[in-house]
Amino acid sequence: MKIQEPSFYRVKIKDWPEGERPREKLVQLGPERLSESELLAILLRTGSRTQTALDLAKTILARFGSLQDLSAIQYQDFHRLKGVGKVKAVTLAATLEIARRFTSLPIKPKVKITDPEIVFQRYGPLLGHLRKEIFIILVLNSANHLIRDIRISEGILNASLVHPREVFRSAILESAASIILLHNHPSGEVHPSPEDKSITKRLIESGRLLDVPVLDHIIIGSSSYFSFREAGLVEE
Repeated sequence: MKIQEPSFYRVKIKDWPEGERPREKLVQLGPERLSESELLAILLRTGSRTQTALDLAKTILARFGSLQDLSAIQYQDFHRLKGVGKVKAVTLAATLEIARRFTSLPIKPKVKITDPEIVFQRYGPLLGHLRKEIFIILVLNSANHLIRDIRISEGILNASLVHPREVFRSAILESAASIILLHNHPSGEVHPSPEDKSITKRLIESGRLLDVPVLDHIIIGSSSYFSFREAGLVEE
């Protein structure tokens, strides 16, 4: 009788030399000495029937790019990959969200945030990777310190979603002295669209009437931002 040979052969990571196993390497050498695929393999913990965790990590990086590129990937995208089940997909999505929140610098008390670079440092990691547009207002006091941020709408930015009534109702309830408009472009491109310009103009005019000036409108992209004030599209 013919014996059925296995269709594949692989050596499990636990059978590798100790100095080659990602976990042991991290303990012995420190996480900074590990490659991106080795770090990712530690998160995955196990591989699949045909791949080690390290093989699977390399497959994920080959599919999506570097660890930085993974920040834009969502749970559903990981779950669709062969060998990545629900638990692995959830682990990856949660880890990336922790990394985004950690790299999002908190705005310290007494720090003025009229500088768009400060706004980008805070909100770039939170918004730059999203696949839908989020419109937020930053509510400031008379010293230009942040009181709070308020999400106004989600979806494709248009006049029906971002109405002055909704924007300034929230600002007035928080006793805002001024506001900064903020939204992201899922495409990663930060140049303002005609709709962006139209909405900004409308909200600036409404702010003047209500004595709650709009200091800036900042568009967040994947790795950069656009400031209406810096571009001279908002008066000083």
